[in-house]
Amino acid sequence: MFHFVSIAGIMAAREKFGSRASAIMAFAGSAIGLGSIWRFPYIMGENGGAAFIIIFIIATLLLSLPIFIAESIIGRRSHSNCMGAMHKLAPGDKKWRILGVLSVFTPLFILCYYSVVGGWSVEYLWQAVTLKSKPFTEFVQQTWEPLACFGIFVALTALIVAGGVKSGIEKFTKIGIPVLFILIISIAVFSFFLPGAKAGVEYLVKPDFSKITPKLFAYALGQSFYALSLGMGIVITYSSYVSKDENLAVTATGTAVSTLLFSFLAGLAIMPAVFAAGIHPGAGAGLVFESLPYVFSKMSEISPILGISASILFYLTLLLAALTSSVSLLEVGVAWIVEEYHAPRGLACFQVSLLVFIAGALCSLSFGPLARFTLWGNNIFDIFDKFSSNVLLVCGGLLGVLFAGWKMKREDVMDELTNGGRCRMRSAPLIYFLVRYAAPLILIIVFIFNFF
Repeated sequence: MFHFVSIAGIMAAREKFGSRASAIMAFAGSAIGLGSIWRFPYIMGENGGAAFIIIFIIATLLLSLPIFIAESIIGRRSHSNCMGAMHKLAPGDKKWRILGVLSVFTPLFILCYYSVVGGWSVEYLWQAVTLKSKPFTEFVQQTWEPLACFGIFVALTALIVAGGVKSGIEKFTKIGIPVLFILIISIAVFSFFLPGAKAGVEYLVKPDFSKITPKLFAYALGQSFYALSLGMGIVITYSSYVSKDENLAVTATGTAVSTLLFSFLAGLAIMPAVFAAGIHPGAGAGLVFESLPYVFSKMSEISPILGISASILFYLTLLLAALTSSVSLLEVGVAWIVEEYHAPRGLACFQVSLLVFIAGALCSLSFGPLARFTLWGNNIFDIFDKFSSNVLLVCGGLLGVLFAGWKMKREDVMDELTNGGRCRMRSAPLIYFLVRYAAPLILIIVFIFNFF
C-alpha cells in the first residue's frame, strides 16, 4: 500500500525538461505519434479528404491552440500531476477534482486500445525483418499473436517511462521525432510517384465543400484534440516539467505547427498508396496496414533490397510514432501515483501497465473471439476510440478551459503567459478571451453535434 505525501514535499526534486527544444520535442512526440500516421489518414479518409483537412487546420489554430495554452498554464502554474494541480490551484473546491480524475482516466482509457495498434506495428515490423507476409485481417482475427504483440508494446512503453523525464522521455523523443520526419518524408516522396497516386493527391488538395457539415466539424475537432493530446492530461503533466523561463505560447505554437505538418505528410505518404492499391479511403482503422504493403511490393519490383529496407524503416517509424505517444499517455497515470503516493517510478509503471494490458486485451480480441460483441454496430475497439475522441476529450478540454478561464485568477493566467512580465505578449488578452469565452461555447456546441 502506498503512503500519501504532500506534493510540496516532492517539488524540490521534481524533474524538468532541459530546454525549449526538449519540451517541444516531447509535446510533438505525444501529439504526432499514431494520431498523425495511423489515425489522421483513416479519419480524414472517412470524412471528405481535403474538406476535412481545411476544417482540421482551422480547428487546430483557432480553437485547439488556445486550449493547449490553457492546459499548459494549469500544468506549469501547479508544477504537479493532474490530480495534484487541482489540489494546489483549487484547494478545498472538491467539484474541480472531476477534472483531475478525468485527466488521469482518459489517457489510460486511450492507451488501452492505442497499444493494440502499437502491437500491430510490432507485428508488421517483425514480418518485414523476417520477410514474411500475412494479410491484416487474418492477423487481427487471431487470438494469441495480436495479444503477444500488444503485450510487447506495453512493456516497451513502460521501460521508457520508467527511465524518467530526462533519461527516458526526453532522450527518446530527441532521437525519435527527427527520425520520424525523415522517414515519413521519404515514403511520401515514393508514394507520390506510384501509378494511380494522382487521385490520392487530388483527394488531399481538392476540397469538396459539400462535405463540410457540423458533423464533419465535430470529427475534425475531435481529431485535432487527439493529435494535440488535449483533454487527456498529457499537456497538463508535460507542462508541469516546463521551466518558468519558457514561453508557453511559443511552445504551444511549435507543437501545433509540427502536428499539422506531420499530419499532412502522413496523408501524402498514405493516401496516394491507398488509391494506387485500389483501397477505399474510408476503409477504417486498418487503412495504413492494408495500403503500405502495396507500396513496398512496388518498391521490391524496382529492387528487392529497396522494398525490404523501406518496409523495415516504415514499420520502425510506425513503432517509434506509437511509442512517442504511448509514453506520454502512460506518464500521466505514473506521475499521479509517484507524486500522490510516493511510489517508486518502476513500480508505478508496472501497476498502470498491468491495468492497461488487462483492459486493452478486450480491444485486441474485439477483431477475433469478441468480434460479435458490438454496440450500435461498433466493436469494443471502436467503442473505446469513438467514446474517447467524441466524449472524453471534449469534456476534458471543456473543463480545462473553464478552469483556466473562470476558476483561476486572471492575473495568474496573464502571469504565466508573460513569464511574470518578463516577455511581451501582445496576444495575451486575445488568448485569454478565447479561453474564457469562445472555446467553452464552441466546445459545448461541438459536444452536442457529436450526438446528432
